[in-house]
Amino acid sequence: MGDHKNQGFQNPRHVVKKVLARPQHEGDGAIVRRSIGRGELRNLDPFLMLDEFSVSAPAGFPDHPHRGFETVTYMLEGAFTHQDFAGHEGTIRAGDLQWMTAGRGIIHSEMPAGEGENKGLQLWINLSSKDKMMEPRYQELQSKDISRVEKHGVDVRIIAGESFGVRSPVYTQTPTMYLDFTLHPGAEVHQHIPQPWNSFVYIIEGEGVFGDPNASPTTRHHALVLSPGDGLSVWNQAARPLRFVLIGGQPLNEPIVQYGPFVMNAQAEIQQAIEDYHYCKNGFEKAKNWKSQPHMN
Repeated sequence: MGDHKNQGFQNPRHVVKKVLARPQHEGDGAIVRRSIGRGELRNLDPFLMLDEFSVSAPAGFPDHPHRGFETVTYMLEGAFTHQDFAGHEGTIRAGDLQWMTAGRGIIHSEMPAGEGENKGLQLWINLSSKDKMMEPRYQELQSKDISRVEKHGVDVRIIAGESFGVRSPVYTQTPTMYLDFTLHPGAEVHQHIPQPWNSFVYIIEGEGVFGDPNASPTTRHHALVLSPGDGLSVWNQAARPLRFVLIGGQPLNEPIVQYGPFVMNAQAEIQQAIEDYHYCKNGFEKAKNWKSQPHMN
């Protein structure tokens, strides 16, 4: 496929930081591997957190609030049921996606609905100050509705953004790309990324060579922060498939003040969020009489 060095990228992206996501406890008995949102990588504007979760019932994420950002849940194995105080409820299964814009306030629960291990990725995307108090909304995509392209040993699911000329229907309040790639042994891919965006890779399975054909391969559970540039090249030189997500977003360049599930721009806004949640006002009105119902498998 021609010049191995950069495949036509004027400014190819390289790996500038590597973070191994180690298991930690979250929610009620759940185990997550957090890459963004831990000490070594507090955030990567506009991204606040990435967790690879693995949860078996009865563990999970019982009723909890959010304000000021979006949560994107992508199931890899098993199933999760969510309920919120606006009466919204549903189950997402392997390959399905929920893109939730919490905006001014949501309280929801996320609990396993499948037997055994239920695995997925949860990404938190910050909202700009002008969008933080917007009305909450959901976008859900079933696996069958996620655009997919298979070419030259590369299989990509286009969750947000564009790959191989195919665009996702998902609307991203903060401009974002989210691509799930599987590269068969010997395959390579050269993916355009908007120049000013921050981007990273998270490896789900296998091992791959990222950014430079002579770089050492990186294995699963690693997040790789990429340098600025117009695209990323990836090679699978191993004997088994490589699966990773490539995620990029337009930086907001705004102050981030985070208190658990509330992410605002100033300390006073955090105080306000805590008060609103406590007194069920300014977006949390429906919290007064709501509790999630136990989910029966």
